[in-house]
Formats: sequence, structure tokens, C-alpha cells
Amino acid sequence: MTHETPGPAELLAQSGPLTRAAALAALDQAAAWMSTADFREAALLYQRVIGFDDPAVTAAAMLGFGQALHRLDDEPTAIAYWLEVTRLPATPATYTAWRELASARVRAGDNAGALAAYREAQRRAPARDKAEIESRLGWLSKELGDPRGADKHFGKARGIAGFNGSNGGASATRIVIGITVVLSLLADIGVGLGGPAALVDLFNLLALDKELLAQGQIWRLVTVTLVHFPFTEVFAPLHLLLNMYSLWIVGPVVERLYGRRVFLIAYVVTAIGASLASFALSIDPAVGASGAIFGLVGLLVGARYIHRPGLDSATRAWMGQLVPVIGINLVFGLSMSGIDNWAHIGGLITGLWLGSMLPPTTVSTARSLWAGLGAQRTRVLRTAGLIALGAVFAALWMLGSAAWATAAAG
Repeated sequence: MTHETPGPAELLAQSGPLTRAAALAALDQAAAWMSTADFREAALLYQRVIGFDDPAVTAAAMLGFGQALHRLDDEPTAIAYWLEVTRLPATPATYTAWRELASARVRAGDNAGALAAYREAQRRAPARDKAEIESRLGWLSKELGDPRGADKHFGKARGIAGFNGSNGGASATRIVIGITVVLSLLADIGVGLGGPAALVDLFNLLALDKELLAQGQIWRLVTVTLVHFPFTEVFAPLHLLLNMYSLWIVGPVVERLYGRRVFLIAYVVTAIGASLASFALSIDPAVGASGAIFGLVGLLVGARYIHRPGLDSATRAWMGQLVPVIGINLVFGLSMSGIDNWAHIGGLITGLWLGSMLPPTTVSTARSLWAGLGAQRTRVLRTAGLIALGAVFAALWMLGSAAWATAAAG
């Protein structure tokens, strides 16, 4: 004769010890309630399981009970239960309990206590989490005035996760550079040296021809990055060389902080921002990747000053020079003709906006250590920020389209 596992209401109403099946079912239901923000119900169910005669089950219940209490703003009691988990015999919950304690100590401003807790977590961490915890140890060491210790932990994090933080595979920066160089050379040779008509057509197809853009050829917002000055121009080879060198320097740092996927998305989005600014505020045709590259620089500046990523001293020094470099390049661009300064400014502002909204995902940051605080608020603000960026893009598109429609009518 089989017996059905009691439901949550029955479990809470029962007295006496639970069966193993009932205890595990209660943990599953409590976890489901946590995912739907029913924290009070989850807390009651976790509390019902505490005391089960298997230490692993009791530890899991204590861990979950503490997490539910934290969400209910009872941090002191949550911390007490997480500490109890660490005093039980080692279980799968022990590692997470140490991480919860570390985050709680950061929230309380106890960086020394957080460092000690993260060290305990690191001893028990699965391989997939070790790089992240080393980065957090590095950030805390830096905050505690131990730069050598910080560099040691950041170095270990890079050794575990790889310099790009991209879990192996080809560098997206190198792929983008390779495609850009090949297409730029083919298209520029076609236009500048009287090559085959197909190569001339390639240049005309990819460049930011704003009249054709206004007619709906929106791919030009991005493909403009794939062609540079034709070889009829004196500075044509230098244009391509300088842009690709800049991308070679900046791109890997973006990949390191955000990974390949976000690097590619940021490159495309900042290219769109640069092209739309040029479309709305300049009548000249445009070519080149410099607007998107300014965007990546803006992304790094926004990330550095808003999210404070944990980095080694050499990279921190390099990123500290980005602001004056931006200023020098903008002044240089404004002093010369033939440079699309609106694209540079549009890409830069787009990148700064993205960098302020999107914290790095492959290294720890000052904000990421405050786990559990304001997650819902952060998502709302980030969504609002992306909507605002989309609204600015739409406004630039309408401004440019209206100007070209007026020009066509005249």
C-alpha cells in the first residue's frame, strides 16, 4: 500500500518527525516559493524541516530559512542560522552558507569578516565558482589596503577563468578585426584603385550613405564599421590601421570584463548610437569603426567609475588613462576636417550609458558584493535605462529622417 506525500499545509499542521520523502518534498516546495517571492510561506516550511535527523537535510533547511528571513529583512536571525550551518558536519549547504555570511558581512561594512568568510567559501567552492570568489577576495583585499594580496587574487582569477573571461574559444575582438580588415581592404581597393565593379558596389553597400539610410537601408548603421577611407585619400591606410590598433587594445579588456557575447552586443549597439548621431546631426557620408570604438571606451569608463570592477594594478592604471585619452581624441577630431565627430560623440555617450547600467559579468565589482540588496530595483532601473536609450535612438532617427525628407522635397 502506497502513501502520498503530504502537501505543504499538511506538513505544517503535522507534529512529530517527518519522513524523508516529506522532508525533501518540503524543501522542494519551499524553494519554489522562494522563486515566486513567497518568502513567509517558504520560511515556515523550511523551519518545519529543521531538526531532521540527516544533517544534510537540516543544513539545507537552515540555509533556506536564513535566506527567507533575509528577504523578510530579519538579517540578524538569518546570519545566526547561516552560522549554524557552518558548524554542522560538512554538507552541500556549507559552501553556500559561507557565501551568504560573506555577503552579509560586506553589507554590514565588515570587509575583514567578509574576507575570512570568502576564504572559507573558496576552500569548498566548485570549480565553476573559484574564479569569481578569487575576484571577490581581490576586491576585498584592495579595500583593506592590501594591493599585493589583491593582485595575487586577481591573478588567480585570471588563471582560472582565462584573460577574456570567455571560457575559451576565439577572441571576438580578433574575429571583428579580421572581418573588418578583409572587407575594408577589398572595398577600399575597389573604390580607390579602380578595382572590379563588385568591390566598388561593396563599398557603396556598406558605407553610411545617409540618403539611402533615410530610405530604409538601416543595415548601414552597423556596416559602416566595416569600411574605411578609400585609397584615394591620403590618410586612408592610416585610418584603418589606427582604428584596428585601437580595437586591438580596447576590445580584449571589454571581453575580459563582460565576455564575448556582451562585447559583440556592445559593439553593435554603440555603432548604432554613433551612426544615428551622425545621421541626425551631419550631412556628410561616413565610414569607419571609430564611433563604435569610442563606444567601447565609454563602456569601460562607465563600468570603472560606476561599478568599480576588481582588476589588477596594471589594468586599473590603464583604465585610469581613458578619460584624458578621450578628451585628446575629441579635441584632435574637432580641429581637423573630414572626421565624423558626431559619430565619436554618439558612440561615446552610448557606451557611457551602457557601462553605467551594465555591471561587468566576468569579474567581481564593488556592487556585486552586495548580493541580495535591491535586486528588483536594479532590474527596474536597468530596464528603464535601456528604454531611455531606445527612445533617444528613436528621436535621432526621426530627426535625421525629417532632415533628409526636407532635403529631398527641396
